[in-house]
Amino acid sequence: MSVFNKELPVAIGTDHAGYDDKEILKGYLQELGWTIDDKGTFSKESADYPDFAHPVASAVETGKAAFGVLICGSGIGVSIAANRHKGVRAALCYNKDIAKLCREHNDANVICLPARFISMEDMKEYINIFTETSFEGGRHIRRVEKIEL
Repeated sequence: MSVFNKELPVAIGTDHAGYDDKEILKGYLQELGWTIDDKGTFSKESADYPDFAHPVASAVETGKAAFGVLICGSGIGVSIAANRHKGVRAALCYNKDIAKLCREHNDANVICLPARFISMEDMKEYINIFTETSFEGGRHIRRVEKIEL
């Protein structure tokens, strides 16, 4: 069961490196009961990751999306761009433990996936872990509160 509000859509975006993955994940998320707010890219043509990371992060920042999914070749570029937005905590997830800990300890609200380094099965698994894991609160609250400048 998701810890995120299913009344809101999932904002999703990618550059060219993750286009095929994004298209598959959209269908997967819909199977899980989510509506999708696709921020692009809409083809495999070379594209700049900030052009898609910023709209996804903005949707999360303004409360128009329950959470965000970002994909690029390494996952690093989209996470850096998304984390420029106030209240966005974008986490690069490359294994199950990180997908869980970024929620439990950091209250991450955008999952960033490295298209060139993990499989589609891994992406689906990490999204499931991400959406089903609650923020622990407690000592982690003060740490998360110290993130914003």
